[in-house]
Amino acid sequence: MSAMSFAVMHSARLLSAARWLTVGLFVLSLTGCSALGGSNTQQQEPAPDLPELTQKAAEQMVASNPDITRYSPMIAATFVSIDNLSQSSTLGRISSELMASALGRQGMQVREVKMRDSMFIEESVGELILSRQVQRLSAQHDARSILMGTYAQGQDYIYVSARVVRSSDAMVLGSADFRLALNNNTRSLLEGQGGW
Repeated sequence: MSAMSFAVMHSARLLSAARWLTVGLFVLSLTGCSALGGSNTQQQEPAPDLPELTQKAAEQMVASNPDITRYSPMIAATFVSIDNLSQSSTLGRISSELMASALGRQGMQVREVKMRDSMFIEESVGELILSRQVQRLSAQHDARSILMGTYAQGQDYIYVSARVVRSSDAMVLGSADFRLALNNNTRSLLEGQGGW
Protein backbone atom coordinates (compact mmCIF):
# COMPACT_ATOMS: atom_id res chain seq x y z
CA MET A 1 0.00 0.00 0.00
CA SER A 2 1.46 3.31 -1.02
CA ALA A 3 1.89 6.19 1.34
CA MET A 4 -0.59 8.15 -0.73
CA SER A 5 -3.39 5.58 -0.47
CA PHE A 6 -2.63 5.13 3.25
CA ALA A 7 -2.98 8.90 3.79
CA VAL A 8 -6.27 8.96 1.82
CA MET A 9 -7.62 6.04 3.83
CA HIS A 10 -6.52 7.58 7.11
CA SER A 11 -8.11 10.90 6.12
CA ALA A 12 -11.34 9.12 5.18
CA ARG A 13 -11.45 7.38 8.58
CA LEU A 14 -10.82 10.66 10.40
CA LEU A 15 -13.50 12.36 8.29
CA SER A 16 -15.96 9.56 9.02
CA ALA A 17 -15.19 9.71 12.75
CA ALA A 18 -15.57 13.49 12.69
CA ARG A 19 -18.95 13.15 10.94
CA TRP A 20 -20.18 10.63 13.53
CA LEU A 21 -18.98 12.89 16.33
CA THR A 22 -20.76 15.87 14.74
CA VAL A 23 -23.99 13.87 14.28
CA GLY A 24 -23.78 12.63 17.88
CA LEU A 25 -23.25 16.12 19.26
CA PHE A 26 -26.11 17.44 17.10
CA VAL A 27 -28.52 14.76 18.36
CA LEU A 28 -27.40 15.34 21.93
CA SER A 29 -27.97 19.07 21.60
CA LEU A 30 -31.46 18.51 20.16
CA THR A 31 -32.34 16.26 23.06
CA GLY A 32 -31.13 18.86 25.54
CA CYS A 33 -33.03 21.66 23.78
CA SER A 34 -36.25 19.70 23.65
CA ALA A 35 -35.94 18.84 27.34
CA LEU A 36 -35.36 22.49 28.19
CA GLY A 37 -38.11 23.67 25.87
CA GLY A 38 -40.50 21.07 27.22
CA SER A 39 -40.08 22.20 30.80
CA ASN A 40 -40.87 25.79 29.85
CA THR A 41 -44.00 24.93 27.89
CA GLN A 42 -45.38 22.45 30.41
CA GLN A 43 -45.72 24.82 33.34
CA GLN A 44 -48.94 24.08 35.14
CA GLU A 45 -51.49 26.82 35.52
CA PRO A 46 -52.14 27.74 39.14
CA ALA A 47 -55.11 25.94 40.68
CA PRO A 48 -58.26 28.08 40.83
CA ASP A 49 -58.67 29.87 44.13
CA LEU A 50 -61.77 30.13 46.30
CA PRO A 51 -63.21 33.34 44.73
CA GLU A 52 -62.93 31.79 41.24
CA LEU A 53 -64.53 28.55 42.37
CA THR A 54 -67.45 30.26 44.10
CA GLN A 55 -68.03 32.46 41.04
CA LYS A 56 -68.18 29.39 38.77
CA ALA A 57 -70.47 27.64 41.26
CA ALA A 58 -72.86 30.62 41.29
CA GLU A 59 -72.88 30.73 37.49
CA GLN A 60 -73.62 26.99 37.45
CA MET A 61 -76.53 27.41 39.88
CA VAL A 62 -78.15 30.16 37.84
CA ALA A 63 -77.51 28.36 34.53
CA SER A 64 -79.21 25.20 35.83
CA ASN A 65 -82.21 27.17 37.15
CA PRO A 66 -82.56 30.69 35.68
CA ASP A 67 -85.67 31.22 37.86
CA ILE A 68 -83.58 31.01 41.04
CA THR A 69 -83.23 34.80 41.15
CA ARG A 70 -87.02 35.11 41.49
CA TYR A 71 -86.59 33.75 45.01
CA SER A 72 -84.94 36.96 46.17
CA PRO A 73 -84.14 38.25 48.65
CA MET A 74 -81.79 35.59 49.94
CA ILE A 75 -79.93 35.33 53.24
CA ALA A 76 -76.73 33.31 53.66
CA ALA A 77 -75.95 30.78 56.36
CA THR A 78 -72.37 30.00 57.32
CA PHE A 79 -71.12 26.85 55.62
CA VAL A 80 -70.53 24.08 58.15
CA SER A 81 -68.39 20.99 58.55
CA ILE A 82 -70.10 17.89 57.14
CA ASP A 83 -68.79 15.95 60.16
CA ASN A 84 -70.33 18.31 62.71
CA LEU A 85 -73.14 20.54 61.48
CA SER A 86 -72.85 22.82 64.50
CA GLN A 87 -69.20 23.56 63.70
CA SER A 88 -67.71 25.96 61.19
CA SER A 89 -64.40 27.68 60.51
CA THR A 90 -62.92 30.67 58.74
CA LEU A 91 -63.22 28.61 55.55
CA GLY A 92 -66.95 28.08 56.14
CA ARG A 93 -67.56 31.75 56.83
CA ILE A 94 -65.59 33.08 53.86
CA SER A 95 -67.05 30.45 51.51
CA SER A 96 -70.54 31.61 52.43
CA GLU A 97 -69.59 35.29 51.97
CA LEU A 98 -67.94 34.70 48.59
CA MET A 99 -70.79 32.53 47.35
CA ALA A 100 -73.39 35.14 48.38
CA SER A 101 -71.41 37.85 46.57
CA ALA A 102 -71.11 35.68 43.46
CA LEU A 103 -74.86 34.98 43.47
CA GLY A 104 -75.44 38.72 43.88
CA ARG A 105 -73.44 39.31 40.72
CA GLN A 106 -75.71 36.78 38.99
CA GLY A 107 -78.79 38.84 39.85
CA MET A 108 -79.81 37.42 43.24
CA GLN A 109 -80.74 40.05 45.84
CA VAL A 110 -78.87 39.27 49.04
CA ARG A 111 -79.89 40.52 52.48
CA GLU A 112 -77.08 41.06 54.96
CA VAL A 113 -77.55 39.18 58.24
CA LYS A 114 -74.63 39.46 60.64
CA MET A 115 -75.41 38.01 64.04
CA ARG A 116 -73.62 35.49 66.19
CA ASP A 117 -75.49 32.18 66.21
CA SER A 118 -77.88 33.67 63.69
CA MET A 119 -78.16 30.74 61.33
CA PHE A 120 -77.50 27.07 61.57
CA ILE A 121 -78.63 23.72 60.16
CA GLU A 122 -79.85 20.68 62.02
CA GLU A 123 -79.48 17.11 60.85
CA SER A 124 -82.48 14.81 61.10
CA VAL A 125 -82.75 11.29 59.72
CA GLY A 126 -80.01 11.93 57.18
CA GLU A 127 -81.71 14.98 55.69
CA LEU A 128 -80.80 18.62 56.16
CA ILE A 129 -83.73 20.64 57.43
CA LEU A 130 -84.19 24.28 58.28
CA SER A 131 -84.18 24.99 61.97
CA ARG A 132 -86.95 27.01 63.61
CA GLN A 133 -84.47 29.82 64.14
CA VAL A 134 -83.59 29.96 60.43
CA GLN A 135 -87.29 30.01 59.54
CA ARG A 136 -87.82 32.81 62.06
CA LEU A 137 -84.89 34.80 60.66
CA SER A 138 -86.00 34.33 57.07
CA ALA A 139 -89.47 35.61 58.04
CA GLN A 140 -87.93 38.49 60.02
CA HIS A 141 -85.78 39.52 57.03
CA ASP A 142 -88.49 38.71 54.48
CA ALA A 143 -86.15 36.25 52.76
CA ARG A 144 -87.54 33.88 50.17
CA SER A 145 -84.40 31.73 49.99
CA ILE A 146 -81.37 30.74 52.01
CA LEU A 147 -77.84 29.91 50.90
CA MET A 148 -76.34 27.07 52.90
CA GLY A 149 -73.45 24.71 52.42
CA THR A 150 -71.14 22.09 53.84
CA TYR A 151 -67.46 21.28 53.46
CA ALA A 152 -65.34 18.20 54.06
CA GLN A 153 -61.58 17.92 54.41
CA GLY A 154 -59.88 15.14 52.48
CA GLN A 155 -56.21 14.29 52.13
CA ASP A 156 -55.51 16.57 49.16
CA TYR A 157 -58.69 18.60 48.74
CA ILE A 158 -61.50 20.30 50.58
CA TYR A 159 -64.88 19.48 49.07
CA VAL A 160 -67.55 22.17 49.22
CA SER A 161 -71.24 21.69 48.50
CA ALA A 162 -73.48 24.76 48.26
CA ARG A 163 -77.21 25.02 47.74
CA VAL A 164 -79.93 27.65 47.68
CA VAL A 165 -83.17 26.46 49.28
CA ARG A 166 -86.63 27.98 49.38
CA SER A 167 -87.22 29.24 52.91
CA SER A 168 -90.87 28.20 53.01
CA ASP A 169 -90.35 24.46 52.49
CA ALA A 170 -86.57 23.81 52.16
CA MET A 171 -86.94 22.83 48.48
CA VAL A 172 -83.53 23.00 46.77
CA LEU A 173 -83.61 25.65 44.05
CA GLY A 174 -79.99 25.27 42.94
CA SER A 175 -76.83 23.49 43.96
CA ALA A 176 -73.16 23.39 43.03
CA ASP A 177 -70.11 21.51 44.24
CA PHE A 178 -66.41 22.18 43.91
CA ARG A 179 -63.10 21.14 45.39
CA LEU A 180 -60.32 23.33 46.70
CA ALA A 181 -56.69 22.20 46.91
CA LEU A 182 -55.60 21.52 50.48
CA ASN A 183 -52.44 23.57 50.98
CA ASN A 184 -50.96 25.80 53.68
CA ASN A 185 -53.40 28.59 52.85
CA THR A 186 -56.53 26.45 53.07
CA ARG A 187 -55.25 24.60 56.14
CA SER A 188 -54.94 27.95 57.93
CA LEU A 189 -58.59 28.69 57.05
CA LEU A 190 -59.58 25.41 58.71
CA GLU A 191 -57.52 26.00 61.88
CA GLY A 192 -60.12 28.29 63.39
CA GLN A 193 -62.64 25.46 63.35
CA GLY A 194 -65.03 25.55 66.19
CA GLY A 195 -68.54 26.54 67.11
CA TRP A 196 -69.96 29.84 65.99
